[in-house]
Amino acid sequence: MVSPPEDDFLSSPDSDWYRLETDQVLDRLGVDPAQGLDPSEVETRRRVHGSNEIQGAVGRGPGKILRQQILEPMVILLLVAAGISFAVHETTDAVAILVIVALNSLLGFIQDFRAEKAMAKLKELAMPEVTVRREGRVLTLPARELVPGDIIGLEAGNRISADCRLIETRSLHTLEAALTGESQQVAKDTLAISEKSPPLGDRHNLVFMGTDVVSGRGEAVVTGTGMKTELGNIAGMIQAAGEKRTPLQRRLARLGIRLAIAALGIVAVVFAMGIFRGQDMNLMIMTALSMAVAAVPEGLPAVATISLALGARRMLRRNALIRRLPAVETLGSVTVICSDKTGTLTANRMEVISLWSPDGSSELGEKLSAGCAPILRVGALCNDAELGIESDATETHGDPTELALVAAAAESGLDQRDLISRLPRVGEAPFDSHRKRMTTIHACDEGCASLPGFPTPSDLESPGERRLSVALMKGAAEAVLSCCDSVAIGGRIEPLTESRLRSVREADDHLASRGQRVLGFAFRWLKADSPEAGPEPDPAALEQGFIFLGLVGMQDPPRPESRDAVARCRSAGIRPIMITGDHPRTAHVIAREIGISGEENPVGGRTLETMSDEQLAETVSDTSVYARVSPEHKLRIVNALQEGGDVVAMTGDGVNDAPALKKADIGVAMGITGTDVSKEAAETVLLDDDFATIVDSVEEGRTIYDNICKFLKYTLTSNTGEIVVMLAAPFLGMPLPLIPLQILWINLVTDGFPGLALAVEPAERNVMQRPPRDPNEPILTRSLIRHLLVIGTLMGAVSLGVGYVCWSGNPTTEYDPSWGTMIFTVLTLSQMGHALAIRSTRDSLFAIGILSNPALLAAIGLTLLLQLAVIYLPWLQSVFQTVPLSLGELGICLLLSTAVFWAVEGEKWFTRRRELPGIE
Repeated sequence: MVSPPEDDFLSSPDSDWYRLETDQVLDRLGVDPAQGLDPSEVETRRRVHGSNEIQGAVGRGPGKILRQQILEPMVILLLVAAGISFAVHETTDAVAILVIVALNSLLGFIQDFRAEKAMAKLKELAMPEVTVRREGRVLTLPARELVPGDIIGLEAGNRISADCRLIETRSLHTLEAALTGESQQVAKDTLAISEKSPPLGDRHNLVFMGTDVVSGRGEAVVTGTGMKTELGNIAGMIQAAGEKRTPLQRRLARLGIRLAIAALGIVAVVFAMGIFRGQDMNLMIMTALSMAVAAVPEGLPAVATISLALGARRMLRRNALIRRLPAVETLGSVTVICSDKTGTLTANRMEVISLWSPDGSSELGEKLSAGCAPILRVGALCNDAELGIESDATETHGDPTELALVAAAAESGLDQRDLISRLPRVGEAPFDSHRKRMTTIHACDEGCASLPGFPTPSDLESPGERRLSVALMKGAAEAVLSCCDSVAIGGRIEPLTESRLRSVREADDHLASRGQRVLGFAFRWLKADSPEAGPEPDPAALEQGFIFLGLVGMQDPPRPESRDAVARCRSAGIRPIMITGDHPRTAHVIAREIGISGEENPVGGRTLETMSDEQLAETVSDTSVYARVSPEHKLRIVNALQEGGDVVAMTGDGVNDAPALKKADIGVAMGITGTDVSKEAAETVLLDDDFATIVDSVEEGRTIYDNICKFLKYTLTSNTGEIVVMLAAPFLGMPLPLIPLQILWINLVTDGFPGLALAVEPAERNVMQRPPRDPNEPILTRSLIRHLLVIGTLMGAVSLGVGYVCWSGNPTTEYDPSWGTMIFTVLTLSQMGHALAIRSTRDSLFAIGILSNPALLAAIGLTLLLQLAVIYLPWLQSVFQTVPLSLGELGICLLLSTAVFWAVEGEKWFTRRRELPGIE
């Protein structure tokens, strides 16, 4: 047994195992790869490092979640209002409030409880069993029993159960998209890496917990388990992200506190004024309590919930699934959208964009030059992917890059299956990360007759040399050029001179500068019986003397709708930011093409590593593209934006995105490519993985918040009108103008139905042409307070004025239905006109269309019928102390009640004249 491992070296998933040679790794971990660990050493290490499990944070539990829901300020205020309603014997009102509270608390409880599942999904990524060597024997054990130093076997189909350093590989490829965000397969080997702190995706001698082996096999030594893995590091960041409250929840909490204080003040003032004027104490207690209930918009939680639920349903129709209802409004408040590139802004598939040969270049779809056709033949044959069409449905199998080559050949009329049938593969030198190329050997019965466009060397054209094979190569341009000494030009084979080599490299640089992934292609004729033409040739002997054919440039193209979606973001005052694990050059080109950035270069992950928090705060204010980033970088970027006052939406699809998704104000996971962990950490899931869907959701969110504000404007203005009537009457010498039951009627029925109908008001025409709301702005803005004071006072003055005229003709010291009914009716009808007028904060009702919200018209009609019933039905007259109005009196009430409608329309006319943007 070699020396035991250094525990401090194992304390972090960022230990630089990738920089060590294989024997150094084994020595440091104290293990012989042929024998593995013995049981006593396993137990010692398990005591030090614990089980190989992702540890979840201690959950809040059902009781704590429910307690947090009930202790919300608005909920407490509503519970007090329900108690007051019971006290004044308004059981129906009290029960309605309690039902609203119960439904809201239940919804909040369910949403919060579901959010606790993110950690459970992380645990499921661990493989249940693993092949491990201990004491010279190969065992199959539960993955949770692994410890640092264990020797494990890897083969295609395995999910890797710990972070490991590879010690032996055979064509090993892994898929690390869930961890790094890179959708390409990663070729693995055992060679040490001299570079310091390369991105996870470039650590080709390491494999990571939660990723998958897609091909090949290998052996690895465990370097990190449980929370000391990269996956465990991400789990820790998710736990540290903590809980968050949406802007709407914060605003409603502040509003609840303000309204509670206002309600207490109203109770005290009304009660004191009544007692001072000699009113009956029991009547004043009931009146004061009724006014307190009237001051509280108990319909607000119902309206907010209905608005959010309807918005969530509309978003689902637009391919956005909302997992937490408050997230609907949060989308409308975002000031920054941080988006991944692959699959969200781009199509998530590679496409061949350009073809270049020494005798002419072509764009795919154009007529190909003679030198470009052979490149596509090589691309289709030197290829492990399959593009098949069965029953009108395209079925694809293979690496995205290789699929793109097959599709490009098919688009040019070259059928891969036909080529394979005429040129069957008889040998290959598979791709590996060091050679950076792949070479296949194909039987070619009649030489160049099966490969039109491929020039044949003169020394192979004699009759006795007709049985040939052809070696086809593709790979990184420089890797292919290093195997070539000739170039195909105009159907001839010419020497690869320095000038020709320079032109190839210039073409390579040009395509790469356009953000394309560039591959080189070459071929070589072989005699069918030569050693190099065997099934498993020696790459060193085979890969020389090749004839260079040309280059292919490919790209994951932007989605067609991405540019328009980015433009809509900018017009709405939202800053789009691209955060990707891709190459900076590719990120820069795509960002420039869709309008996210201009000519500025992306900020890379290595640059972020060197930045202090203060430097990052300055950087995020004007940087739009980040490339080659890690999960920690994404989290830091989101945190820096939030510290600067932004409301941040963050998109992601991998496990590596989960911490940033949870930390952001609104996490948006990908529904097609997203992992379960990312979906559990997010509030919204895009069913089409499309950036444009996020922008559509922002529009819905803004509309919902507008409608909640319209409800508040409606109900608080109405309540202000009631308070003005009750407080001003004594100063005019009048008795109490409304009885408690009338106040509660106005509060429950008049405010209720039209207020709920405002929740379905369509979006205003300028909803996406104005900047986002200040996240620190209260829901009761100055303009809203000004409106409710001015219009509420007018509403109260008109209502009280008509009652005062009637009362002054025959003054009484107590409430009299003859003039009280007039006040009651004008106040009710004024609120209906107010509801119609505030449907738009800027546009006239006649411009947006009276019939454009049928629900509101129905609610107003129902309220009018109920009000008429209270006035004219004898049994309701005795309950509400009303008298029937004559047609003339009713006409006067209708005419005076329109004063509020015209006042609001006049206010909007002046607003349009001053050209004030947006909803105030």
